[in-house]
Amino acid sequence: MINDTIADMLTRIRNANLAKHQIVQVCSTKMTRNIIKVLQEEGFIYKFEEIGEDNNKYLLISLKYKGKRKKPVITSLKRISKPGLRVYANYKELPKVLGGIGIAIISTSKGVMSDYHARHYGLGGEILCYIW
Repeated sequence: MINDTIADMLTRIRNANLAKHQIVQVCSTKMTRNIIKVLQEEGFIYKFEEIGEDNNKYLLISLKYKGKRKKPVITSLKRISKPGLRVYANYKELPKVLGGIGIAIISTSKGVMSDYHARHYGLGGEILCYIW
């Protein structure tokens, strides 16, 4: 059993990027599904789909590469708020990842969203991860 599904998902995406795989399979939870939706909206992945029965649902994520050399769009992923140490910030304290090049994924009271949208709506919350 996986205790931290978000860290597991980020690690699987990181490993698939390094191996230049087109598709990666991760366990499906509400949180991982919402994080993947944000990644798709921000243009870090092509698409995703949910497969499996009620107990064993998985997400198939199509990773995005650019150029002939298949350089990954996702350069790095970093888990910020962990089960042992939660990290929260209000909308004024939300970080800009690499000066706005990357995104921070925030879990707010209105759902999971990027730092840009959280700042726009004036929402703070738990900083889940950085992606650039």
